Amino acid sequence: MHKIYIGMATCGIAAGAQAIHDVLVAANMQNTQIIPTGCIGMCYAEPLIEIKKQGEGSVFVSGLDAKEAKKSITDYIENGNKDKNILPNKGYGKQVRIALRNCGIINPEKIEDYIAEGGYEALRKALNTLGREGVIEEIKASNLRGRGGAGFPTGLKWEFGYKSNEHKKYIICNADEGDPGAFMDRSILEGDPHSVLEAMAIAGFAVGADEGIFYIRAEYPLAVERLYTAISQAEKLGNLGEGIMGTDFNFKISINLGAGAFVCGEETALLNSLEGKRGEPRLRPPFPAQKGLWDKPTVNNNVETYANIPAIITRGAEWFRSIGIEKSPGTKVFALAGKINNVGLVEVPMGTTLREIVYEPELGGGLPDDKAFKAIQTGGPSGGCIPAVHIDMGVDYESLASIGSMMGSGGMIVMDEDDCMVNIAKFYLDFTMEESCGKCTPCRIGNTRLHEILSKITTGKGSHDDISELKSLARVIKDTSLCGLGMSAPNPVLSTLNFFGDEYNAHVNDKKCPSLTCKDLITFKITDKCIGCGICSKVCPVNAITGEPKKIHTIEHGKCIKCGECLPKCPEKVRAIIKE
Repeated sequence: MHKIYIGMATCGIAAGAQAIHDVLVAANMQNTQIIPTGCIGMCYAEPLIEIKKQGEGSVFVSGLDAKEAKKSITDYIENGNKDKNILPNKGYGKQVRIALRNCGIINPEKIEDYIAEGGYEALRKALNTLGREGVIEEIKASNLRGRGGAGFPTGLKWEFGYKSNEHKKYIICNADEGDPGAFMDRSILEGDPHSVLEAMAIAGFAVGADEGIFYIRAEYPLAVERLYTAISQAEKLGNLGEGIMGTDFNFKISINLGAGAFVCGEETALLNSLEGKRGEPRLRPPFPAQKGLWDKPTVNNNVETYANIPAIITRGAEWFRSIGIEKSPGTKVFALAGKINNVGLVEVPMGTTLREIVYEPELGGGLPDDKAFKAIQTGGPSGGCIPAVHIDMGVDYESLASIGSMMGSGGMIVMDEDDCMVNIAKFYLDFTMEESCGKCTPCRIGNTRLHEILSKITTGKGSHDDISELKSLARVIKDTSLCGLGMSAPNPVLSTLNFFGDEYNAHVNDKKCPSLTCKDLITFKITDKCIGCGICSKVCPVNAITGEPKKIHTIEHGKCIKCGECLPKCPEKVRAIIKE
C-alpha cells in the first residue's frame, strides 16, 4: 500500500496537521494507508507529511494548509503528478536514531505498530533469557550514561537498586522536562510511548521492583494522553500488570502530573513532590537508589535514557558501544532552537562536532540570513555559552565540562552576531532565580545578587568592581549550593565572563553594548539620508519622531522608549534610521 505519515505531535497539530489528517481520511484514496505519527523531527517544516508511494522513494509535503495539501497529495498518489509542493526526502543525513527510532514511522496510539517494529521483544528476552543479573550486566557493559544531564552510568544505578535487600522498590521515569527550548522527552513520549514503558518494565524486573511511576509535567497534555492509552494497551496484552508474558513478574505503572517546577527535575526534589511535600532537594547521601521514594530503593532515569534500553537489550552492548566515543557511547538527541534554520530534533552519535550539528544541511542547516555564528548554549539555563572558537569541538560529557558547559538534557540554543552575551547571561539568571526552590541561601540569595549586578551592567551603571564581584560570587554559589540547580546556575555568567570578557568591559568602560541589544546603552538616530516619507513617525507608539513631509525627521530622545519599531519600517533603499 501507499503510506502517508502525518506528523501529529504537539508541533504538528499546532501547525494544522489535524485538519490535513481529516481531509486525507475523508478523501478515501484507494490502496492508501494514512498513519498519524509523532514528531518526525523537522519542526521548522510543520505541518509535515511523508509519503511513501508504492515502488518509489519517499517524498515530503511541508508547510501547507489542508486544502493545498489534499490537492498535492491526492494528485501525486492517484495520478503520479509531482507539483512544486512534492519535495524530495532530505533524509536524516548524519543522524543515527536510537531513542527516536520509531518516532515518525509508527502510530503511537497503536501497540500493534510498536510490536511490528520489534517492540516488547527486549522485555521478553530479559524475562526468558538474560535474567535480572544478565540485564544489569548488559546495561553496564553498554556504558549507557544518563541522558538527563549528569551522565551517571545507568547500569551502575540499576545495580545499586538490585543489591538492596528491601522488599519494596520503585522505578521512576523523570519526564519533568523544564529547560527552555528543550522538547526531546516530550517528542519521545508523544511519538513512541511504548519504548519507555517497556524499558521501565525491564528496569523493574532487573532491580526487583513491582511499581513504576511517571513524573510528567501537566503542560504536556498530549504526551499524558498517549501514555494513558499505551499503559492500557500494554496491560490488555499482558505486557504490564500481573504475570507479565506468562511469568511471575508483576509490574504496574502509574502517572503523576507535576506542576511545572524546574527544580523538580532534580531527582530528590522530584521524590519530595511525589510524596506530597514541597519540591525541594534532599541532602545526599543516602542516594535514591538506596533510600528514595517513601525511604525505599528507587531507580530514577529520564525519558531518553529509558528509550535506549530496549535497543540495547535487543541488539547488545557491543553494538551500542560501536556508536559514539569510548567514554560516551551511543547517541544524543538535541533540540535545536534560537538563531538556526532547522529548528527541531536531531539525534547524532556522541562526539559529533558542534559545527556539524549547526551547519550540516540535514541537521541544523546554518543560521538565518547568513549571520555569523557567535555562541551556542548547551545544557539549558544551567549550561555554558560556547563561543565560535570551539565550534569544532566534539559534543560529549567530558568535552563540554572542560570548557564550563554541560550536556544537560540536550537543549541547544544558537546565538548570532546580534546577541549580547551579557544580556544572555542575565536572561538565564532570570530563569534560574525564579525557579529556585529557596531552600538554600547560596541559590536563593546568591543568584538574585548575580542578577542585580548584571542588571546594573546592562543599564550602564556597572563598574569593574561589579565584574570582580560576579566572578567571586558565582564561584561561591557553585561550591556551596545544595543541589544541581544552584551549583550550575552561575555557569552562563562564568562562561560568558571567560569567553566574552571584552563585552563586559565595553558595557562597563564605554557604556556601550557592542551588539546593540541593551536598550539603555543604545540610541536611535535619523541620518541625513532621510527622505521624509513619514513611515517611521506613523509606527512610533510614543510620537517621539517628528518632521515635515519630504524633510529630514528627528527623534526626541527624551520620549523614545527604544522599542525599535521604526528601524525595520524605514525603506530598505533609504536606511536612514540607525542605532548606535
